[in-house]
Amino acid sequence: MTRTSTAGPRAADATDPGDGPAARRTLLHGLPWLVWRRHRTALRVLLLTAAVGCAVLASQRAGLTDFLHTHGAGPAVHGNLGTDFENAYGRLFRTGTQLMTYLPVLIGVFLGAPLIAGEQEHGTVKLISTQSVSRGRWVAATLGLPLAVAVLCTALLSAVFTWLWSPAYLLVMDGDWLTSGIFESTGPVPVARTLFLTVCGIALGMLVKRAVPAMASTLVLALVTSVLWSEELRGRLGSLRSVSYPYDGSGPDLPRGAVRMDDWVSTADGRLYGFGTCTTGDTGACRAKLGIVNRVTQYVDHGQMAGMQWLGAGILLALTGLVLACVVWRAHRRPL
Repeated sequence: MTRTSTAGPRAADATDPGDGPAARRTLLHGLPWLVWRRHRTALRVLLLTAAVGCAVLASQRAGLTDFLHTHGAGPAVHGNLGTDFENAYGRLFRTGTQLMTYLPVLIGVFLGAPLIAGEQEHGTVKLISTQSVSRGRWVAATLGLPLAVAVLCTALLSAVFTWLWSPAYLLVMDGDWLTSGIFESTGPVPVARTLFLTVCGIALGMLVKRAVPAMASTLVLALVTSVLWSEELRGRLGSLRSVSYPYDGSGPDLPRGAVRMDDWVSTADGRLYGFGTCTTGDTGACRAKLGIVNRVTQYVDHGQMAGMQWLGAGILLALTGLVLACVVWRAHRRPL
C-alpha cells in the first residue's frame, strides 16, 4: 500500500518501507532533513547569529591585546585606565554580555517551545502513525538536530567571548565577573542554560500543545529561573573567603580579581555583627560593650570562577537530563 504525507514527496520517499535497505539508509538522512525543513528559519537565524557574533568578537581581540600591552592592566586599575578602557571597549563587552545572557532565553522561546507544540497544534504529529518511522526515531531526530545546533552555536560564541574577555578581566565591568553578567556569559554556563531552557520549552510545548502559549510559558519560566539563579544559587556555588582588618584601619586588601560580597564587624574571637552595628549614638561605648575591634570583608576569588561555573553548569545539565527524560518518556508512552 502506498503511503502519503503532507510533508511532501521527499518525505514519502524517505519513509516508504517497500524499498528495502536502500530506503532505510535514506531514512536516516530523511528525518533530519525534514526537521531542518520544518524549523529552517529559526536554525538559520541561530547559525547566522553565531557566525556574525564570533566574527565580530574575534576581530576585536588584536586591538584589545594592543590596548592592554600599551596601557597595562596591573594588580589594580589606576588613573584613567578604567575610563580609557570603558570608552574603547565598554560597549563591546556590554553588548557581548547581553547577547550571551539573552540568547539562551531566545533559543528556548523561539526554538524549543514550538518544536513539538507546533506539530501538535497543526496536527502533523499524527502522521507518525501513518509512516514506517518509529516514534523513537522521530523523537530522536526532532530533538537531536535543534539541540545540536543550539549547543554548537552557544558553545562557539561562549568560547570566543571567553577568549576575548580573559586578558582584560580586571577591567571589564570594573572587574566584577560574578554579578555583572560575565559569569553567565562565559565558560560552560551559556551552553548549560541553552540546553536547560530549550528542553524546558519543549516540555512545556508538549503539555500546552499550542505554540504561542508554550512560548509565553517558556519566557515566564526563564524569568523565574533567572531570578532564582542570581539571588539564590549563584552566590552559593563558591565558598566565601574572609579578610579581617582593624576597625579603624585601612582596607581591605583583597586578592587580584576578587569580588567583594559582604562586610561585617567582628570581635577579637571572630563573632560577626552586621556592618551597621554601632553606627549611631555613642558608637565607642557600643563597640566596647560588644567587643567589636575588627572589620571583616567576605569575597570570592577569581580563581574560584571556573569551578563555580562548572558546578552551576552541572546543576543545570542534571535538571536538563531529568526534564529530557520526562519528554522522551511522554513521547513514547502517551498520545501526542
